[in-house]
Amino acid sequence: MNHERYDLLIRGGTVIDGTGADRVRADVGVSGGRIAAVGDLDGATADQVLEAGGRIVSPGFIDTHTHDDRYLSMDPGMPAKLSQGVTTVVTGNCGISQAPWRSGWRGEVPAPINLLGNELGDFPYETFGAYLENLDRHPPAVNAACLVGHTSLRAAAMADLDRPATAAEIEHMQALLREAMESGAIGLSTGTAYPAAMPATLDELMAVASVLREHRGLYASHIRDEGDRIFAALDEAFAVGAAGDAPVLISHHKLIGPRNHGRSVQTLAHIDKAGQGQKVALDCYPYVAGSTILRKDRLAVSSRVIVTKSVPYPQYAGRDLDDIALDMGLSPEDAVDALQPAGAIYFIMDETDVQRILAYPGTMIGSDGMPHDPAPHPRLWGTFPRVLGHYCRDIGLFTLEQAVHKMTDKPAAYFRLPQRGRIAVDYAADLVVFNADTIADTATWSSPTSQAVGIDYVLVNGSVAWQAGGATGSRRGKVIRPGR
Repeated sequence: MNHERYDLLIRGGTVIDGTGADRVRADVGVSGGRIAAVGDLDGATADQVLEAGGRIVSPGFIDTHTHDDRYLSMDPGMPAKLSQGVTTVVTGNCGISQAPWRSGWRGEVPAPINLLGNELGDFPYETFGAYLENLDRHPPAVNAACLVGHTSLRAAAMADLDRPATAAEIEHMQALLREAMESGAIGLSTGTAYPAAMPATLDELMAVASVLREHRGLYASHIRDEGDRIFAALDEAFAVGAAGDAPVLISHHKLIGPRNHGRSVQTLAHIDKAGQGQKVALDCYPYVAGSTILRKDRLAVSSRVIVTKSVPYPQYAGRDLDDIALDMGLSPEDAVDALQPAGAIYFIMDETDVQRILAYPGTMIGSDGMPHDPAPHPRLWGTFPRVLGHYCRDIGLFTLEQAVHKMTDKPAAYFRLPQRGRIAVDYAADLVVFNADTIADTATWSSPTSQAVGIDYVLVNGSVAWQAGGATGSRRGKVIRPGR
């Protein structure tokens, strides 16, 4: 019989430890923000006891693809993430991060950086170190592992983003990235599908990424094309990763437009082949629609477009673009111009591709949610319960152990997040207690911020941050620096 005393004891649950191993009946003891014991702890006592009979106890979920850079300080309670069991967010994706930023920038915040904020004052950090130091001083409710965006590096080093960088500008970007990595960034992301980064050449991308060699950083790519030219775009990402000797993460892997539906068979085979020579992984969100800035080139390949925000016309958030165009007496294309700056949801994918990519062993789970949209894509509030409920329990796409592995130990290892993502002694006590029979997303296209159900408790660094459907006010999140 165990007579130890712990800060917190989770009693009577079924542990899925994150590694993919079979579930086991076990108690979990927590002390000092870390897991102190796992097993039969009958006789142990604790300052706080959580009863978990009939529930799954798993590591906290790691959202591998977010745009939470500013959300972490603007709404540090992070309800959209805590409510679905997320305890760590990876920020700085798609080439955009809140830092670094050039204080002398003139004009509007360029797209797609404006996904993080529309005002110049939303970007107060000239260095990435200053951004991370602010998170250290003002902890949010969840942990953050932070990528540096290549487009943000361009904006910090270049006055004109409509051309390739010069040698001097590349050196400036390298210096900014080096400062970020030394401060605790986990890697570099690019988003060459967007106009502000489209002019970047392969040579520019490879030169900037070469800094990663010095720091064992990761490279995440929103590839240049997810449609007709996807294979060339994948090869470009592999080349950039190789230049930095960095593990490659293909962001939100998908096939855009009806003519490309079904091609995930070929893209996954192509990724498998590349993986024989370098480390390659994917992330994916569990929906057939994507969301980003409102742009004309997405209209022809989308079966439906919902506007998520419009700065000049905020009343149109949440409405279909076709209906808005009728209201305005404009064509959809002209309505796109009138609504700028704006965001949108695009129905562009095929369900069979989504399921095939989700089930692929190299895939992790990322929400890609837009926390600053007034009418966001429901993935912001529903991604992880949707995977566990709809795709795992209801469809049987994978076992619960496999699903949890995709959300916990696998990303922790790939992103080099030390002692995270697993229920094991001495690991950080980021934990979720949930009901496998009832967990479900409730966010929909018409009610996108509806809170998920089936989550009993969420612990971040040993402190209960979410229980009984609400936040506790705990702010124990940390900046997770790689390998530390």
